[in-house]
Amino acid sequence: MPNDRSAPADTSRTPTAPDAVAPAVPVVPGAPTPDAVTRAPVHPPGVAAVSEALAPAIPDAPAPAAPRGYRAVFAVAEFRAVFAAHLFSLLGVVVSELALTVLVYDLTGSPLLSALTFALGLLPYLIGGTLFAGVADRYPARRVLVVCDLLCAACVAVMLVPATPVAGLLALRCLVAAIAPVFTGTRMAALTDILGEGDLYVLGRSLLRIVSQSAMLIGFGAGGVLLTVLSPRGAITVTAVTFLASAALLRFGTRARPARSGDGGGTLLKESLAGARLILGDRRVRALMLLFWVPPMFVVAPEALAAPYADAIGVPSAALGLLLCSMAVGHIGAELFVGSALSPRNRSRIVLPVAAVGLLPLVVYAVRPGLPLAVAALALAGAGAAYVIGLDQWFVDAVPEELRGRAMTLLTAGLMTVQGLGMALAGLAAEFFPVHQVVAGSGILGTVCTLLLVAEVRATAPGRMSDTEGRDRADRHVTSG
Repeated sequence: MPNDRSAPADTSRTPTAPDAVAPAVPVVPGAPTPDAVTRAPVHPPGVAAVSEALAPAIPDAPAPAAPRGYRAVFAVAEFRAVFAAHLFSLLGVVVSELALTVLVYDLTGSPLLSALTFALGLLPYLIGGTLFAGVADRYPARRVLVVCDLLCAACVAVMLVPATPVAGLLALRCLVAAIAPVFTGTRMAALTDILGEGDLYVLGRSLLRIVSQSAMLIGFGAGGVLLTVLSPRGAITVTAVTFLASAALLRFGTRARPARSGDGGGTLLKESLAGARLILGDRRVRALMLLFWVPPMFVVAPEALAAPYADAIGVPSAALGLLLCSMAVGHIGAELFVGSALSPRNRSRIVLPVAAVGLLPLVVYAVRPGLPLAVAALALAGAGAAYVIGLDQWFVDAVPEELRGRAMTLLTAGLMTVQGLGMALAGLAAEFFPVHQVVAGSGILGTVCTLLLVAEVRATAPGRMSDTEGRDRADRHVTSG
């Protein structure tokens, strides 16, 4: 891990010459010690006395303070390149989703196909994250990241061809979505090489999450503005440029590092599936991964049902934006606070308590709240996601390095899949029950499921598993390469 911290004050000074070449001088009783002889002043005694009298009054120059918190992460040059690349590609993806939805609707006039364009951004995550996860460990990370960006840019370029049929547009959308978990998982694993496995990694992941949440707010707004001055295909062109910019930043802004596991002799599919079995077969890793997945599956219910709820309480359509963005605002604010104000130890302490109560604000929907109370409840539910900062550290500690790329890819794929599933189930439930009851029920059911997971995570904490479980886990780690 690059060391960006300045040297401590007591080690940053150059040793004096006598320390380096002090001769061996015999010690005579009553005579000066060798150290005193070698350090004897060469100037007159009067000058020495004045110097010694003045010396305490002249303090040493203070050593420059090492950056801390999020500043320390940005002090790493490679992370700055990864951060900028993430910003470019994320904004491009959000703009392309909006522009492609409009393009499909213009070509077909079908609301179903237009909505399907959004859905296809989530469904292929499971396929790509499961079948191609081995790429993240089998090949050097920088090469994987750059190739993924170039493949996405190529897919977007084909979308720009007027002769591309609607079926082709949807197929290309699926391909980009299948590449996404491999890219994200590889980048998450590469962060441990760039920032180490400790606090810098946790804060780096936090920054990327904050950017993701912010991009959802900014990207859709920027996409809407672009579509007022450009055609849908013109807006999609911007996406191709952002993918190319991301590829350039990653290629020239990060170091080349070897693959984590190399070619084990099997096919990529076999290696990916074997990695998934090893990851999900580890009780501790499985419990942590589910704690990443389950709360988001339930917390998406109010977002999925924001439009019908706004209609049910009789607020204007402009209020829909408040319902959709309040959860992201709460998430960003809480993550910034936890990442900057709490120590790594305290972040670890709050993981299970915050996860356990994070969905309870949704229960407020049981009383069919008006807009102000609903917005406050959603902001609190978004703030509950701050438990993930400490959970990131636990996950890195639990996953062996040779499986890290596959584990991160599977984690990303599962997270996107369960959120899509949660939205679909919330919509289905709203066909039979009032919207406010569905959201409140999501909060209650999600809290029960999360409490069960919290108990499992506690039971699998280091030092609490049985000796047999610990040996089995060690054996799996040894044989996973």
